[in-house]
Amino acid sequence: MNDSVSGPDRAVEGFRKVFGAEPEGVWAAPGRVNLIGEHTDYNDGFVMPLALPHTCLAAARARTDGVLRLHSGDAPGGVVELRLDDLAPVADDAGGDRGGWAAYPAGVVWALHDAGVLTGAAAGGADLHYTSTVPTGAGLSSSAALEVVTASVLNELHGLGLEPLRIAQLCQRAENVFVGVPCGIMDQTASACCTDGNALFLDTRELTLRQVPFDLAAEGLRLLVVDTQVKHELGDGAYANRRAACEAGARALGVRALRDVAYEHLDEALGTLADDETLVRRVRHVVTENHRVEEVIERLDAGATRSIGPILTDGHASCRDDFEISCAELDLVVETANAAGALGARMTGGGFGGSAIVLVEEADAEAVGKAVTEAFAAAGYRAPRIFPAVPSAGARRLT
Repeated sequence: MNDSVSGPDRAVEGFRKVFGAEPEGVWAAPGRVNLIGEHTDYNDGFVMPLALPHTCLAAARARTDGVLRLHSGDAPGGVVELRLDDLAPVADDAGGDRGGWAAYPAGVVWALHDAGVLTGAAAGGADLHYTSTVPTGAGLSSSAALEVVTASVLNELHGLGLEPLRIAQLCQRAENVFVGVPCGIMDQTASACCTDGNALFLDTRELTLRQVPFDLAAEGLRLLVVDTQVKHELGDGAYANRRAACEAGARALGVRALRDVAYEHLDEALGTLADDETLVRRVRHVVTENHRVEEVIERLDAGATRSIGPILTDGHASCRDDFEISCAELDLVVETANAAGALGARMTGGGFGGSAIVLVEEADAEAVGKAVTEAFAAAGYRAPRIFPAVPSAGARRLT
């Protein structure tokens, strides 16, 4: 569905139905797919995402009574009404539900207020109606899209003057502190800062951005997203466990973050961790994955796009064997796609389900997709959802 045409109209109509008034505008923020650089962002490393054409839309109007009213056209339930003065992070030991989907936009409002950029008359609140085409649970950052579109709305409605990268930082803080998910900054930065026709090379320590041309159609190529439509329970809490292991590895090696372990000195570093095989595997993944990002950049800069395929496949093997975040469905996508003639493939996102990406010659896209679908059927899995990843624009106002 093309949200640039029908999406705003749906969002406006939804707002009218829920709030009985006209919105002041409609904003969009995209989901993302990560080309290379998995679980490196919270290690101060390198990542290379691109924004998808799939977006979270928000029709909104400002309020002046300190009330935030949230409604989703995609989630069950009615309007969630919150007072800005009452917003506060849930204690880490509280357990249970932190507020469902509404915790993400509520957390963004809290982060803006806590940072001192949403104060005084500007803290009047808002009515927001959301609708999204970003698949949830697919590892495509639907939560980051929801956060970034909320921040973009408030930034413009209340004249906050925030630049896209600052929006990304505040949205990451909302997810870390308010929602309680220890994510890195990649997803929010991709949603806020990506541009049409480019992948985004992000140094997550220095927060430097570089738009890298990635026009696959011009080269007769296609990047397929294969949403396995599964999410294994093993993923619950595993993200935090992986992050904790990386931090333990950095402490054991006496560095600020694993980004500081040079690829050329990896064997030496791993030798000092030989007594802990789990740390060896986690550290090896992060250091080699950072190197893979640099390799992809070099090849794209040289115009050798097809040659990044094996690097993607190597990245999947590392995610599977060293970081242990793959699953049978993701492995089947990669194995089947490569056997059917893909140039390379790998899982993308947090892992334990979600999506994989497959780089193919455009002429082979249909056959590769068919092979994957047939392999899923033969294995008794639910049919995957397959669609092309087209590098798209970051957060923006549509109307």
